[in-house]
Amino acid sequence: MKRLRNHLIGVDQGDVPLFSDFEDGGEMWTGTGPRERRKKVQFSQEFKAPPTVHVSMALSDMDSGPHHRAEVTAEEIGRKGCDVVFRTWGDTRVARVRVAWLAIGELLYEDDWLID
Repeated sequence: MKRLRNHLIGVDQGDVPLFSDFEDGGEMWTGTGPRERRKKVQFSQEFKAPPTVHVSMALSDMDSGPHHRAEVTAEEIGRKGCDVVFRTWGDTRVARVRVAWLAIGELLYEDDWLID
């Protein structure tokens, strides 16, 4: 469990369209095997330390034939942003995906000293 030590708690959220591959025959729609897409998300304000980030699929448009294999995660989480990552594999055909994210953590206080 992450303990937050002050009253300056920040909650930031948003969503990002990751791809729309059915329109131009992109690899998520036409390919097979392991595939990945990632997008950098910038938080609206810097956190004091890397926040806790939750991600979920806000839109999932997949072919009805093959099995639906998908993973969505946050990686490279820092004080200013993170990467939102979508992965699929096998014969799954994904037309488009939009990912929602939520970041919760401590904010900087005007008297804080940040020493890197």
